[in-house]
Amino acid sequence: MTSDAVQSRLPDPSRLVPELLEIGAALFRATGNGSVPRATIGLVHLRAGQIVGNTYLTVMHTGILRKAGETEDRITAVASWRDASCFTGAERAALALVEAVLTANPSGERVPDALYDEASRHYDDTALAALTMAIGQVGFYIPLALIGRPLPGVSPKEQWRD
Repeated sequence: MTSDAVQSRLPDPSRLVPELLEIGAALFRATGNGSVPRATIGLVHLRAGQIVGNTYLTVMHTGILRKAGETEDRITAVASWRDASCFTGAERAALALVEAVLTANPSGERVPDALYDEASRHYDDTALAALTMAIGQVGFYIPLALIGRPLPGVSPKEQWRD
């Protein structure tokens, strides 16, 4: 894509597949049971966008975190969270989980028992299930972001071509 490109590859997918809105709403409800703070879910979604190298997802989730009152220091530190002191143990476990799920591990299992054990020290079964669904939630939208290439930083009506 050249820097002069001014439209996405696809028109609004929710117009093409109306069920997409229902699926998105169901995923939002599934992750919003209160067992995992919305801020943590936002950090996980931002990290996922960074991992897959997608500007649309990164800009979107950065904006959501800002609107929710997240500090610039924490938003900026997500990319290098392992050596940032601003994250709690629970947030670190969540960020480690999304990295493990989205990053291939040529030497074996993506989510080893040690990582699961660390996450389960911070989250009960309900929260772990919600966190897993939050990773799946952003994972559901990654192909649309990578293939459809919606425009970042504009209103939802402007993100997709006509």
